[in-house]
Amino acid sequence: MLVGLMADTHDNIHLIDRAVERLNQEEAQLVLHAGDYISPFTVPHFQGLKAEMIGVYGNNEAERTLLRRRFQEIGVELRGLFAEIRCDGLRIALLHGHEGELLSSLIGSGAYDVVVHGHTHRAEMRAVGGTLVINPGEVCGYLTGRCTLALLDTEAVEGRILNLLETGAR
Repeated sequence: MLVGLMADTHDNIHLIDRAVERLNQEEAQLVLHAGDYISPFTVPHFQGLKAEMIGVYGNNEAERTLLRRRFQEIGVELRGLFAEIRCDGLRIALLHGHEGELLSSLIGSGAYDVVVHGHTHRAEMRAVGGTLVINPGEVCGYLTGRCTLALLDTEAVEGRILNLLETGAR
């Protein structure tokens, strides 16, 4: 299965639209969002996503109740600050990552095949023991100037970072 990974969209509706378009082009079957959507007005921009989406809150959502309600209206599940997803036999931990000690503990525990987080706005992928750690970077492009998301191939347990400002031709 191909899983799309994104984080730190930070109200940038134009790049959210581009991310949705790219994930649809890539034929992602599930999308995981590691938080920092920011405002409920961004929710309709996720509606065109053809895949199921599961998300968690980041450290910048002020209107969590309304955000959750708006996402529920379009069939997206926000699970709180942490989500454990089982996908193709993999255990995936999803969190924003702003609590460094918690993030380190989850990565070091060996309990998860994949840990997905955001917060730093820096796209990176690394293996720690038997755990693949993926930060898809920032969709918004505000801090790094790079607008990125990631794809996870659950069969190969491999990921890749995609630049949203490059063409998505397959």
